[in-house]
Amino acid sequence: MLQSIWDDAKRELSRGNMITQLIIINVAVFVIINLVRLFLFLGNGGSVPELYSTILHFFCMSSDWKFFLTHPWGMFTSMFLHEGFWHLLWNMLFLYWFGRIVGDFIGDQRILPLYLLGGLTGAVVFFISANLLPYGMGGRFALGASAGVMAIVVAAGTISPDYIMRLLLLGDVKLKYIVAVLVFLDLILIPNGGNTGGHFAHLGGAFFGWLFVTQLRNGNDFSEPVNNILDRISDLYNRITSGKRSSKRPTVVYRNPNRKRSTGSRKGQAASDTNNGNSSAYQEKLDKILDKIKDSGYDSLTKEEKEFLFNASKR
Repeated sequence: MLQSIWDDAKRELSRGNMITQLIIINVAVFVIINLVRLFLFLGNGGSVPELYSTILHFFCMSSDWKFFLTHPWGMFTSMFLHEGFWHLLWNMLFLYWFGRIVGDFIGDQRILPLYLLGGLTGAVVFFISANLLPYGMGGRFALGASAGVMAIVVAAGTISPDYIMRLLLLGDVKLKYIVAVLVFLDLILIPNGGNTGGHFAHLGGAFFGWLFVTQLRNGNDFSEPVNNILDRISDLYNRITSGKRSSKRPTVVYRNPNRKRSTGSRKGQAASDTNNGNSSAYQEKLDKILDKIKDSGYDSLTKEEKEFLFNASKR
């Protein structure tokens, strides 16, 4: 059974979309850190030793500037680190639900940069708020994917606010109301004191999600420099391990859901233009599918439309 699970994970990591890959990485880190805790617990006579906290904090984001200067990688590693099951579960569910929407509209290749930059923004907001506001306490640590996930959640709501999601007990609800409630909850939970720094980090990620989409509409794609860096790292790794260069990452042009569809088309070239994907006919077909998702949800698409959208996201 374990071998089958391992094989499935490797297959999805190599062939799955970015949402699936991020979920697998987060779950894997959760399993590893909790196994470490278990082994230390068993080896210490039934109590968790201080060594566990040392190991955990090594990968966390700290609000203590001295600790941060000696552990700067915590800004990155903390966004893949979960200690509690429910923390992991809700983050991964939100990542899956809202990440699919973002990937459908602006392309799978923008998911990871949005997640990383949203997480980094949340880490910066956490650090600043913990040191400048009265709640701050030196040496506090932050971990979890919540800031990166909130960036994706708010990005989805910004891209298509009238997208319909079906919620248990509530039925069909427009995306903008779901996103507004999630952001509002982070705001009103700040005074509770239990996770003040975490809520500030969530709001930082939420702000970046909004900024990412608004800038994308203006022609500024924040994902490009991140993808270029990731491609160079991948290319270097491939050359070291196998001597092969990595293929260039596919791109998808952002499509504004509020843009009016062009009525003009080249009648004589419509069929061939739709196939080569470089014409107004191709874009018109893509717009119709995206409008259908916006009005009726992804599940309303036919098999042919889903296949067309999948191929478009890989361009």
